[in-house]
Amino acid sequence: MKQWWHNLPLRQRLAVLYSGLLALLLGLLGFGFYIDIQQFLFSSTELRIRAQAKPVIEQYVFTSADPVIHLPRIAQQLSRDLTSRDTTALVFDRDGRLLADGRKLPEEPVAIPVSADYLALALSGDNNVTIIQPVGEQRMLSLLIPLRTAPASSEILGVVQMTTPLTMIEITLQRQGFTILFGVIIMLVVGVIVGYWLTSSTLRPLNDLIVACRNIAQGNLRQRVPVVAPYDEVGQLTAAFAEMVEQLEKNFQAQQRFIADAAHEMRTPLTALRSGLEVLLRGAQDDPQTAFRLIQSMHCDVVRLCGVSEQLLDRARYESGRALMLRLVAIAEMMDEFAAQARLLVGERTLIVAHGPAVSVLIDSDGIKQALFHLIDNAIQHTTPQGEIRLGWSVERGMVQFWVADNGEGIAEADLPHVFTPFYRGSRSRSRRTGRAGLGLTLVQSVARAHSGEVTITSRLGEGTQVVIAIPYRVE
Repeated sequence: MKQWWHNLPLRQRLAVLYSGLLALLLGLLGFGFYIDIQQFLFSSTELRIRAQAKPVIEQYVFTSADPVIHLPRIAQQLSRDLTSRDTTALVFDRDGRLLADGRKLPEEPVAIPVSADYLALALSGDNNVTIIQPVGEQRMLSLLIPLRTAPASSEILGVVQMTTPLTMIEITLQRQGFTILFGVIIMLVVGVIVGYWLTSSTLRPLNDLIVACRNIAQGNLRQRVPVVAPYDEVGQLTAAFAEMVEQLEKNFQAQQRFIADAAHEMRTPLTALRSGLEVLLRGAQDDPQTAFRLIQSMHCDVVRLCGVSEQLLDRARYESGRALMLRLVAIAEMMDEFAAQARLLVGERTLIVAHGPAVSVLIDSDGIKQALFHLIDNAIQHTTPQGEIRLGWSVERGMVQFWVADNGEGIAEADLPHVFTPFYRGSRSRSRRTGRAGLGLTLVQSVARAHSGEVTITSRLGEGTQVVIAIPYRVE
């Protein structure tokens, strides 16, 4: 049963649940309405009979000088005056003996005395004794009305039993029952049809998503699903799916660009290595000077390939999050140590260290140093020997910020959005001059994101560049 249920499509399961719930609610509503009508008909019949009997009883009992003595004498006439075509009256004395039966005509209903227990209850003063009992093929409603010597008197001198058939009430209830059942069936059918239509229309975008997912699995990343209702859950799912596919397409395109750029970056030194080896194989080793120059060039190409490979591996490790060795580090000591190493690299350039607060932060110090090294290296490459490089840190709004700034040539505004793209090096003149692979800032960004931080860069041509690494200030 469970397997069968789970094998049904979602729209059919929702339709079955909706139909079951609707049937339950309509059934309860119809049953409650039927019971309410039944109670109303019984109550109205009881009130009508009591209202008709009250003045007759008052006329006979309250006007009598001694009702207790005269009750056997007036009982027959009282029962006759209380009896009509749809009601028969029986009169009992205070001992429960039947004194009179008002039925004389055959069209008047037959009344059977109720049991002694009900009579005793009425003789005790209970004004609301009502009994439903079968008489032949009919069901009869009997009301017991205590006879008092005076209004609100506690002395009971007898009981009047008013009996009426329930035939008309039952016919009315039967008609009402059929009407309610027919109405429930119609509402259920209409509700099921409308509910299935609503379910199908609501889930139609999910079918479109299924088709889109299959197309995407086949490589069509341009597949999109239109958002019909942007404010409901399905619409939000469709919008989120569109954003995800768009991001996947961007990532896929970036991956393709990365592979193409990496292949292009490695092709040049590999081609140079192959050419050098071919020259050596053709006999250049006989010329020591030529062989030495070729070996030097090949060594430079190998070093370049190793550098690119190491940077790619470092980037992969940091982006996977497995390369971090977090420990509580005193920032001032780490930056002083790094500044001492950076002064050896800047040469004639001026290195200015702006000290921040002496705090300890949970970081991977080697990763931060590696990122700062790439920033210093970039600053050196694009700053004249007489230039100035500034290094510092600060704590602002729960973030530790490490920054490197220079007054070098700066970066063109058109290049700023692409500086973190792997192998992107801006203008070709700079690329040729520096000979770098264009992975430094990409690695810096990977280190920052591994620390749940981010990198921002500001630059203007001819004025310099500032790069800020901001990571959360954590101590545990």
